[in-house]
Amino acid sequence: MAYVFTPLPTPTVPVAGTTELFPVRRIFCVGRNYAEHAREMGHDDREPPFFFAKPADAVVGDGATIPYPPVTENLHFEAELVVAIGAEGTNITEAAALDHVFGYACGNDLTRRDIQAQAKKAGRPWSMAKGFDNSAVVGPIHRVADVGHRDSGTIQLTRNGDLQQTGDLADMIWSTPEVIAYLSGLVTLMPGDLIMTGTPAGVGALVPGDTAVVSIAELPDLTITIGDRA
Repeated sequence: MAYVFTPLPTPTVPVAGTTELFPVRRIFCVGRNYAEHAREMGHDDREPPFFFAKPADAVVGDGATIPYPPVTENLHFEAELVVAIGAEGTNITEAAALDHVFGYACGNDLTRRDIQAQAKKAGRPWSMAKGFDNSAVVGPIHRVADVGHRDSGTIQLTRNGDLQQTGDLADMIWSTPEVIAYLSGLVTLMPGDLIMTGTPAGVGALVPGDTAVVSIAELPDLTITIGDRA
């Protein structure tokens, strides 16, 4: 039995300090997981967590120049902590959740905000607002064995050197163990899954020529540049 065409390569993220690659299976994103960002988007502080997804092949790495995506006039940055899952689990308890974490990375959840606003108004899915090509920016993954667990510390984003977003990982409405426990009750988490854990307040627009840098305490910066329109 043969494939009808050659399967595409598995999307990967480098593992910091090694020559190894982390194969990406699925990307889950937590919506509105910082109180100030929830308020700036017009919502209450602590709603039950909800999730949306990005395709694995939307992953793009540190140092990339990303074409400005089509069908938008309002491309937004969103600095996020990314959790890399390294062990299978269903209905994981909060107490055991961190045992399933392989490592952590900086992330930037690129969003076509105008497309998202249209989808919200019509009560439609966010897929084309969140899951477009090159929309999941993920830096090298740092293993828990090397950096420990990231439950507090500064998270921020600069655009062209100017500070746009700043917060603390401790300000997440739903902590990493809570997110893993809740999500694992909805789906079976598997090695290769990534969870983008939400963004602090201060999201804003990017235009061609902009450089965005995500910084998280104890992790190296994640930098992208926005290129010309696709």
